[in-house]
Amino acid sequence: MADATPLAALALIAAGAGAALLLRRAWRHRGERRFVALGWAAIAVALIVPALFLGSARGPFIAETMISIGALIVVARGVTVREKRGNGRQSLAPEPSERPSAVWRGVLRWLLAGPVGMIAAMGVGIAYAVWVPGAPQTRLLVAGLMIPVLWGGAIAWTLADNRILRATAVLVGVSVVTFSAAVLKGFA
Repeated sequence: MADATPLAALALIAAGAGAALLLRRAWRHRGERRFVALGWAAIAVALIVPALFLGSARGPFIAETMISIGALIVVARGVTVREKRGNGRQSLAPEPSERPSAVWRGVLRWLLAGPVGMIAAMGVGIAYAVWVPGAPQTRLLVAGLMIPVLWGGAIAWTLADNRILRATAVLVGVSVVTFSAAVLKGFA
């Protein structure tokens, strides 16, 4: 089986690229539902077949990685470089807030993004560690790796969102729900 590993990896990369091409074609031709079904079927087959040969834990993990590489190749192949527009203002991303800035809004937004976003990210990580099945070491490791990514996402979203109350409600709600879920079950 060790000799077939590079060929199997190439086959999985090709399956991922083929699935991505089918899904891209379905995206470009909106009426073609069969390409959506074929693309997802190719992904499912590419996940199931390695599980049969490499085991239920290792097979899908390797398949997901190789399928992603194949899809990335398809996406990278379709990259186009566009000409720069004459007016720089039109090409910039819109500002999150067109109103004049106030110091208190900036301070409130940063306090919301930092500590409250961190608490929400920790809540999701702790709830993940408590509720997901598997070895405790693995759950703690994955949860610990999730927290900085989730915190960064919370910071980016909070600072980009124009509505402070919406961000506050979502982050506080996520914190309450995830910590409550973690307390209900407990880490065992």
